[in-house]
Formats: sequence, C-alpha cells, structure tokens
Amino acid sequence: MISENDIIYEDNHIIVVNKKSGILSQSNGTDDADILTMIKNYLKVKYDKKGNVYLGLVHRLDRMVSGVMVFAKTSKAASRISKQIRDGQFHKEYMCICSGKFDKDSDTIKNYLIKDEKKLMSFVDDSNHGKEAILEYNVLKYDKINDVSLLRVKLYTGRFHQIRCQLANISHPIVGDIKYNGVKYKSRVLLHSYKISFLHPTKKTKMEFTVNFDKNILDEFNF
Repeated sequence: MISENDIIYEDNHIIVVNKKSGILSQSNGTDDADILTMIKNYLKVKYDKKGNVYLGLVHRLDRMVSGVMVFAKTSKAASRISKQIRDGQFHKEYMCICSGKFDKDSDTIKNYLIKDEKKLMSFVDDSNHGKEAILEYNVLKYDKINDVSLLRVKLYTGRFHQIRCQLANISHPIVGDIKYNGVKYKSRVLLHSYKISFLHPTKKTKMEFTVNFDKNILDEFNF
C-alpha cells in the first residue's frame, strides 16, 4: 500500500508521488505491486469512491528505479501533460551512482539508440540509424574508496533505458545495473528520479518537485 508519506502533492488534477525501488510503474499482468494500482486504491479509499478511479500514467520509471512521478487525475490533465512531454516542456533530472572516476566533471552525451524488444534493452547504434538520445551529466562527488561517482543527469530526450545505456556505453555503468554490466548491488539499480518540472495542466503555473536520493545509500558510499 502507498502511504501519506509517499504523497508529495495532490490537487483535483494531478498527484505527485515518491516511487520506491522494486515497484512497477504499471501492472505487467502479474501479481507484482505497481504504483498505478496502488495510487488508484489509495484514492478510492481516501475519497470513498464506489466505481472505478481514473488515473493517467503520463511517464514511467523502470521497476528498480526510485523517485518522483506525477500522475493525472483527469483525462484532460493527462492529455495536456503528455503534450508537454512530446513538446519538450516536461523536464526530468536524475541522480545516480556509477562505477569509476569520470575524466570530465560535466559533459553532454549524444548517441543513437536502438531498442531490442526481445532482450528489453537499448543499444548504441554507431551508424546513427537509431533514435537520437541526449543527456547532460554533472559529477557531484567521487568516492575513492569504493571507486564510484555520484552524478546528476538532465535528460533532453526520453528513450528506453537511456541513462542506463548511455552511461554504460562510456564505461561507467550504474551500480546495481547488471543488465548493462554494472556491479551487483542488493536488489536495486542506483538510479533515482530526483526532479520533475512542468506546467500545471489547468493553472499553467510552473510546478517543480524534488525527492532526494536515499540518505542511507549516500552515506554508504561516503556521499
């Protein structure tokens, strides 16, 4: 179940939550927990709704990724936020812990990615025939003892597994991301949705929400 502590903001049009690692964004047909169903159940109980609860999924986080997400409580809100995403007006920033020390404290990475539907992975296409993927990273700290770096990543495109694939491609896979050659870390990937910003679907005011990385993890890696 989702709790009040997981709810960051709510009004008649949107609800913003902190998704925990290990929870799906939406059901995959199994009995595994998914945040979309959890919020629907939360709203059904909170407002004593008798019928179905509408909740629009406008963006996703991978199962093992944590952090801030926004959901639409009306179809109009879902349509307007989705349009912002398509038009590049919905901004996302992440934090992650990667293997190794970076040569540059900041850089922009541009690749062309191809999604392998069978493996559910993305690959860099050096012939530039895939979909353009652009991100910007800034190294916040380096932990010499564990040889890992804490990054803030700003996405300019939203490709499948984009951050995971692009960082692995420059030999700095995210810790815990064994799918992209990262070292194993318990049962999660150390990638976190840190900040989202967008225009409110009806008020048109700028909305910005941040959720810090798990302090216990940062302490463990001397960050």
